[in-house]
Amino acid sequence: MKKTVAILLSILLITALFTGCGAGPKQTVTLKVWGSQEDQAMLTKMVDEFKAANKGKSYDITFGVVSEADAKTKVLEDPSAAADVFAFANDQIKDLVNAGALYEITRNKEKITSENMEGSIEASTVDGKLYAYPETADNGYFMYYDKSVFSADDVKSLDKMLEVANAKGKKVFMDVSNGWYIASFFLGAGGTLTVGEDGNQKCDFNNDNGVKAGEAIKAFTADPAFLTGDDAVLKGGIGGEIAAGVSGTWNAEDIKSILGDNYAATKLPTFTLGSEQVQMGSFAGYKLVGISSQTKFPVDAMDLGEWLTNEKNQITRFETRAMGPSNKKAASSDAVKANVALAALAEQNQFATSQKDVLGTYWAPAEAFGTAMEAKDYSKPIKEMLDTMVSQIEGK
Repeated sequence: MKKTVAILLSILLITALFTGCGAGPKQTVTLKVWGSQEDQAMLTKMVDEFKAANKGKSYDITFGVVSEADAKTKVLEDPSAAADVFAFANDQIKDLVNAGALYEITRNKEKITSENMEGSIEASTVDGKLYAYPETADNGYFMYYDKSVFSADDVKSLDKMLEVANAKGKKVFMDVSNGWYIASFFLGAGGTLTVGEDGNQKCDFNNDNGVKAGEAIKAFTADPAFLTGDDAVLKGGIGGEIAAGVSGTWNAEDIKSILGDNYAATKLPTFTLGSEQVQMGSFAGYKLVGISSQTKFPVDAMDLGEWLTNEKNQITRFETRAMGPSNKKAASSDAVKANVALAALAEQNQFATSQKDVLGTYWAPAEAFGTAMEAKDYSKPIKEMLDTMVSQIEGK
């Protein structure tokens, strides 16, 4: 009898121990998310849906307002205080990786790679390692044009556009003194910007084809139909004096409202490089979502980063803020393809180069060369001007 009681007591004790373990409190996963002011309501909704889809866990997720443009600065100010999950522009990725601020994306890497555009994955990768989730593929430029002035065939060639514009007393707009835009000629000519082993910018915009591209820029700025300026000049003149202009999706709604039924957009045109027609290139920018290397919950942070950038939420971004998806299925939806500006950007992106390898030393020298062209200062040979520009870009 005593033996039976002892066995029963032992069983009850073991049962109580296991029951006690199972009834213990869940660990709360604490995460901070950074995004732009404009994204806060959208992010809150996405995170609420993430929590609902993961009811087996307890989450404490807070938000901070840090734009994609400011993310690198804020992260590097104090990496220990950075958000676990944050959006940033892809031209910041190398500095963030070099500072050890980003956690390598290891969960579902093949799935993420296969679902997003090749360019966006390249922009998220450093030395063969994935360090971010592609969020958008909409930070680039293309050509807006007035259909009452130009036909779809006219805008295929810059030479033809200038011919038509001159005949009709119109202008073709491009901010040539902006290094972002002027690069389209050099990139179209096969020029490259790379980072050398010494960490400095390497640039070949002064080689034979680069000189031909410089001559094309000179010819463009010397044409009576050429006009330059900032976004305000473009939007103030489009539909009037300006019949076409190079810009990006951020001006789409304003230009559409001005041009109405004459609103159109397409890839950049070809231009004359020496004696042949070549397609203008461009810089492609992507918005990415990164994970802090100092997060205490890397698995959960990666799960949230993947969630915020999945197909459904990229469609939500498009519907809410007209952001162009990097997700292949989202980008191929009828709604996205029907968006004139995003369709033009997608067309141009096949000729685009990621900004990932563009260092800070590039911008001022490129701007100086463009400014001289806009001022029609052709007092020095193009080769000499490009040699000076490249020397400054490379920090020599």
